[in-house]
Amino acid sequence: MATIFLAGAPAMSLATEQGQQRKAARDVRQDTRQGARDTKQACRSANDKSNAACRQDKRNAKQTGRQTGRDIKY
Repeated sequence: MATIFLAGAPAMSLATEQGQQRKAARDVRQDTRQGARDTKQACRSANDKSNAACRQDKRNAKQTGRQTGRDIKY
């Protein structure tokens, strides 16, 4: 009985580690979303660029966050 429990232990620790990685990646993406919103808001209020250029800045910020999340996860 104890042998069965011990044999399943490595799989449980791997699942826990993957869950923690997914959570960390999700947290990074959520923080990035807010940062991208703030970037666009600051860009629009500064009136330096067109709305399209501000939108592109937001997209680039979000893409960077997605890549960071992928790096954490994989």
